[in-house]
Amino acid sequence: MQNQMTDYIKQHSSILEFLSGNSWAILNPIEKRIKEKIERVGTPLKDWDISINYGIKTGCNEAFIIDKNKRDELIAKDKKSAEIIRPILRGRDIARYQVNFADLYLINTHNGIPSKNIPPVDIKKYPAIKEHLDKYWAEIKNRDDQGVTPYNLRSCAYMDDFSKQKIMWAETMRIHKSDIQNFPRFGFTKTGVFTDKTCFFATGNHLYYILAYLNSSLGRYLCKRYVSILDNGGYLMQKTYLEPVPIIKPINDKIKELEMICKKIIEGQNDTHDKYEFEISQQPPPKAVA
Repeated sequence: MQNQMTDYIKQHSSILEFLSGNSWAILNPIEKRIKEKIERVGTPLKDWDISINYGIKTGCNEAFIIDKNKRDELIAKDKKSAEIIRPILRGRDIARYQVNFADLYLINTHNGIPSKNIPPVDIKKYPAIKEHLDKYWAEIKNRDDQGVTPYNLRSCAYMDDFSKQKIMWAETMRIHKSDIQNFPRFGFTKTGVFTDKTCFFATGNHLYYILAYLNSSLGRYLCKRYVSILDNGGYLMQKTYLEPVPIIKPINDKIKELEMICKKIIEGQNDTHDKYEFEISQQPPPKAVA
């Protein structure tokens, strides 16, 4: 009986492998070999000259995140209000390659950037915005996420990164069986848009190629094996899980070609979208991951 049990275990067992952080994965022998080969030829995402950060934590979204009507109202009262009102995205607004702006805005009363001699926003210079925030005084004065005054947001050393082009993604993603092709969802923007605490974003070099890679079928394969799985079946796409994901540099300096393909997808050239998706999904060459 013991020998039969031993044989059964050998034939049907899988590898339990611990990844970075608290993540782990159960892989059959074939999956394990594929993963190991990708890791041998790939460079971890964290080593691609990029910076990954999370979105703004206001401590009171009701006060600091406003809709278009309130934005227009504040600017009508005082034109200077426009200086510190910026578009903001939530995790639910981020799609594959693109974003769906929901006409929401952040009152960016930032806490300054000491390393660049940028002082905190002085709320007295923006009377219309101060009047708006005063309506939420009871909530904002006791929150943890505040700066030198309750009117200011918490300190953020990478505040300038929000003005750069960036890849964005939701902290948590669900996979619907009927729509598996829409996982994962990494979006892109060139504009100075902010993200809230339900998002992560990356700035740096080769963003178009990294975006194409992560959104490809290979990116889907890797995300499902590196990130943490939640109790509800979703995926926790936090920085600590994505940083080790191996990104393979194409042979023959094909990065520029794939970046052009990715740009066309972002620009919405849907007539050839499937063609571009196919070409991206073929990277790296099959012999590199077989």
